[in-house]
Amino acid sequence: MRTTKSEQLQIRVTRSQKAALRRRARAAGMDVSTYVLARALPPAQERFQELVSAVGTSEKRYALAAIHDLLTALAPNELEETLATADLGGLPPDARNTLAAMVEHAAAMKGAAPPAWVRDVEPLSAPHFATQLRSVRAHLLRVAPVAFRRRNLFVDATLGGRA
Repeated sequence: MRTTKSEQLQIRVTRSQKAALRRRARAAGMDVSTYVLARALPPAQERFQELVSAVGTSEKRYALAAIHDLLTALAPNELEETLATADLGGLPPDARNTLAAMVEHAAAMKGAAPPAWVRDVEPLSAPHFATQLRSVRAHLLRVAPVAFRRRNLFVDATLGGRA
């Protein structure tokens, strides 16, 4: 889901800052605009936000699977940088909570600090189970990871649990 660039951003820099940006961009094999954009909005951060947007569509299951894979692949410092400024606006409460729980769980697994925005996501008021089968619900109550249980979400497989 790539969008065409249609906006321009101008920033004021000193002559030495501009020269330094040119050197760094050249060393990275990029033009200055691409270099600055990649530093300000790293590709993983952009990809995460694209997937978050897809969670609000009919592609929700695929987007959540892709988010799982992205979170699993990130190193602790990358996780913190990538997730720092996520925008969950427009998503329903269950999707916001699922994303927040996935991020909290990933951060805990990697020994990273979860981003501040996860604290702003209000937990669900009623339990949400990953299945409609009543016979499986007791199992989910026992095995759901803490980050999910705190949000009233009861699932079985989480980060690292997908084949």
